[in-house]
Amino acid sequence: MNMGGFLAMYRLRYVDKKIVENNPAIGYTMQVFVKVKTIQEEVLMISAGDFRNGMTIELDNSVYQIVEFQHVKPGKGAAFVRTKLKDIKNGGVVERTFRPTEKCPQARIDRKEMQYLYSDGDLFNFMDTENYEQVALNKETIGDALRFVKENEMVKVCSHNGSVFAIEPPLFVELEITDTEPGFKGDTATGASKPATVETGAQVAVPLFVEIGEKIKIDTRTGEYLSRV
Repeated sequence: MNMGGFLAMYRLRYVDKKIVENNPAIGYTMQVFVKVKTIQEEVLMISAGDFRNGMTIELDNSVYQIVEFQHVKPGKGAAFVRTKLKDIKNGGVVERTFRPTEKCPQARIDRKEMQYLYSDGDLFNFMDTENYEQVALNKETIGDALRFVKENEMVKVCSHNGSVFAIEPPLFVELEITDTEPGFKGDTATGASKPATVETGAQVAVPLFVEIGEKIKIDTRTGEYLSRV
């Protein structure tokens, strides 16, 4: 079989034979474009009934992350979904309700793993370890995301349409206690805690028995002490 015959058979699987015979190139291109466009629309649209915490949606020309949702079925009237949405760029939280069948475009968030290098005044520098390109982000973008992150640690740089809006630290970190009140061995009173400073300069509440020099495990999402290491 020659190459022309192969291409003709391939096209006939996707387009109408009559179109291919009349104008193969245009017929093939138009058909493939329509199919691809339809798939993209189905993938990007999400119903309110399928909302989950952490999802990002486009709404009113902004991008929001779902931080809380609740399916409500009142005694009278139609069911609805109550949500709390966080604007990914300015951090503002709004409350919105949706019909379960109401659809929103799901925003595509790119998360790039990069190495946190150092801070220089109000700028924080990161490096892509694959191509060694560096980027500097300001304090407004970073917020307090790096309070438990040491230099040279890996983080995720979050962007939407090429615009960086947040940094995601590792979920759990291990840091050394650099300052706290003296501890007492065997002091395990339930719920009792004291403030402690870790090597990044951040403060965390720790049990009374934890001492300077010890390493602890911290949940960066909540800033809570988890255990000694």
